[in-house]
Amino acid sequence: MATSKQLEVHKEDHPTPSKWSVSLGEEVFRRFLGQANSAIQKVFGDGSLFSPLLFGKFFDPADAFPLWEFESDLLLSNLRISGKSSIDWSQTDQEYVLQAELLEAWRNALQISIEEDGKVLEISGQLKEQQREGKTTVDWRRVHWWEHGYVRRLELPEDADSSRMEARIKNDLVLEIKIPKLETNQGSESKSKDNSDEDA
Repeated sequence: MATSKQLEVHKEDHPTPSKWSVSLGEEVFRRFLGQANSAIQKVFGDGSLFSPLLFGKFFDPADAFPLWEFESDLLLSNLRISGKSSIDWSQTDQEYVLQAELLEAWRNALQISIEEDGKVLEISGQLKEQQREGKTTVDWRRVHWWEHGYVRRLELPEDADSSRMEARIKNDLVLEIKIPKLETNQGSESKSKDNSDEDA
């Protein structure tokens, strides 16, 4: 039986200062991943939504990526050939869609946020080990965040209506995010109404 759990979408009207300001470089990432345990390797590994190498070449996940400007078949071709792809995105005339398989360890800590005037979608979470230890009062997103958690920031298209975005976990496995497109005919309808009123 299919199940679906709705997730809260947080609106960040006043983004945290210096959040994600520490950039993740390729050499630092490869060194970090080489020393990481198997759980962290899964979080940042091939095909993961949070992998800096998801799109075929290195890209810091904390930098906003214009996902819907590209076809998933093109960017993920190598991963799909090797059977490592666990993410997909698409669009219809009505909405933009993102789907990604998530490990159980990530789902409980997952946070979905809209920031920068509704232009950036942020998917992030803190690793369980870091939550339990609680060693520091410093916001983990302001330091070497990859040592404490994970993030993927996506630049939304101009016609995306982030105010009506919905996020859910389907079948305890797949994160699905749907962002409706702005209704472009609203302006033309009101304009034609004004013209008809003038004619009357």
